Amino acid sequence: MLHDLPADARTLGADLRALRKARGLTLADMAGRLGRSVGWLSQVERDLSDPSIDDLRDMAQVLDVSISSLFRVSSSPGEEGLIVRANRRRPIGNRAAGLVEALLSPDLTDDFEVVHSTFEPGASLPAPVSRPTQEVGYVVSGRLYLEIGDQAFDLGPGDSFRIRGEPFRWHNRTATPCVAIWVIAPPVY
Repeated sequence: MLHDLPADARTLGADLRALRKARGLTLADMAGRLGRSVGWLSQVERDLSDPSIDDLRDMAQVLDVSISSLFRVSSSPGEEGLIVRANRRRPIGNRAAGLVEALLSPDLTDDFEVVHSTFEPGASLPAPVSRPTQEVGYVVSGRLYLEIGDQAFDLGPGDSFRIRGEPFRWHNRTATPCVAIWVIAPPVY
């Protein structure tokens, strides 16, 4: 059961609370959207109550995240909340066809999140998006065409970028995947 975890372990409840706050939602706002009581949601966020799969699906929809991002991959003893092994990354998002993302941060409770993004050949974000975040990215391999505001950039390995709430979109115009590391504050996944 969730509430049997050590008090200092990062939990589903802590992740849900962080996501809710990052979206500017109060307990009452989110509970209302879920058709649940504030007390129930508070207990879930404090790991005193376990949500059902249907509850998790509804929460993911309200928080605009994939349901898979709410499930944790088990850690080795003593590593919970500290270490993320390469073969135990939590898949997140996949909102755009051809974009595969995994959480590099141990959880979503920090003021930022670190994301491993793989942009498949030909993948693109069709319309610009803007979000109330500050983001820094680093291209590890491949090439990424990035538009920030009204400027366009062709980025390769070792290049980095920053987005401060401006509208942006991306495109991998090559025949090989592009891998980038993104740091996003506050967390959005």
